Amino acid sequence: MALPDFQLPFTIETDALGVGLGVVLLQQGHPIAYYSKPFPPKLQRSSTYVLELFAVTMAVKKWRQYLLGHCFTIITNHHSLKELLTQVIQTPEQHMYLARLMGYDYQIQYRSGANNQEADALSRLPEHDPSLLLTLSMPCLTFMEELHTQLAKDPEYQHQCQAIQDFLAAHSDFTLSNNIVLRKGRIWLP
Repeated sequence: MALPDFQLPFTIETDALGVGLGVVLLQQGHPIAYYSKPFPPKLQRSSTYVLELFAVTMAVKKWRQYLLGHCFTIITNHHSLKELLTQVIQTPEQHMYLARLMGYDYQIQYRSGANNQEADALSRLPEHDPSLLLTLSMPCLTFMEELHTQLAKDPEYQHQCQAIQDFLAAHSDFTLSNNIVLRKGRIWLP
């Protein structure tokens, strides 16, 4: 992956399949970012045209901070989207998606699915069994271990620790807890 260069034009490759969408943000053929997302069940029953249009609008929305004010190219494997700006918009869905693209400077190009492999691979999301996604994690806090190690080497800290143990009444603001000197409930450091 590469870092974006705002002097160069951006390209978005999109693909939508029955289960999800896959999009890639590129510059000069180098990927900048990837994005894939499964379709909600209601959208999965939509036409291929709507799925592809949804993928385009999701990609533009996802990377709007890169695309606003810059000319970019959208590459799709759905031939009728190539004519999106010149065709008659007939359905409310088309109006909604086209409105999401207003204000951007873009052109749409067609590329066959065989030549659009990166986005195509991202759109083919495997079905996951939710029980396989369970993980167990435990925090491993090494801070206290490292603090003990460092304080054991510090002579000033060791002197303060010994003075508190020997003359507790003279050090009323200090306490010892797990071999850590606390002053008014907070860790004391030399």
